[in-house]
Amino acid sequence: MKARPGEVSLAHHGVLFLDELPEFSRPSLEALRQPLESGAVTVARAQASLTYPARAQVIAAMNPCRCGYLSDPSRACSRAPVCGEDYRHKLSGPLLDRMDIVIDVPAVPVRDLMSTRVVESSSAIAARVRQARDRQRERYMARAESGADGGGDSARASSHKITKVLTNAHVPMDLMLAPGELHDEARLLLEKAVEHFRLSARGYHRVLRLARTIADLDQQDEVMRSHIAEAIAYRQEHGFARSADTGTARSGGATLSSRVKDEASRYAEDCTGN
Repeated sequence: MKARPGEVSLAHHGVLFLDELPEFSRPSLEALRQPLESGAVTVARAQASLTYPARAQVIAAMNPCRCGYLSDPSRACSRAPVCGEDYRHKLSGPLLDRMDIVIDVPAVPVRDLMSTRVVESSSAIAARVRQARDRQRERYMARAESGADGGGDSARASSHKITKVLTNAHVPMDLMLAPGELHDEARLLLEKAVEHFRLSARGYHRVLRLARTIADLDQQDEVMRSHIAEAIAYRQEHGFARSADTGTARSGGATLSSRVKDEASRYAEDCTGN
């Protein structure tokens, strides 16, 4: 049996970047669902099957429509906004449900391009990411050690699971949060968000993992309401429909970070009715 590993397996423990995502064939896109979920891909043939590792960080980019000018009425094609809906519908709901972060990135205003304002450097961001990953590694190693010393078979089994993965993305859900690490207000917001946005079970778990990571970036042991709200703001499957109407307004001077925080506050208010 000859079945060579594909691009997602070749990107194992690395990054797979897919530019112009909707331009890929539907079968190719749907084939990503298994590796995004399990970190492996199985190639089945009549005589045998092979499983390749495929735990990659998948990053994708796309225009709001085929011409790319959906948010600019002066340049958009004659089919707008229908063209944007058709283009977005090339991506299935189950595939988008496996994406942790979906955000709209508007054009950078000329005044920002010409600005001499000092922004956070890549090295500073990398340092924050390393600190967050160190926190995760230390947290799960400590739980592994306490589980191994705790006695029972179930505790030792849990300890074995933790030692294999030391990041929020891959640790089993039942081991990610210790009792008391999810603030009561955060739990309430998450429950209401699931009902308000009709999140799937997969979406619920991914919001929780993302919020745990945001808390780690803030150097906080407890996941707070603001972390849950920001994680919800990053899951914008429902944001595609708004991009055509709000793209022009969003391309003001506000930074992506501030826009996400504004969206997070709005989502929290929508969920709680405040």
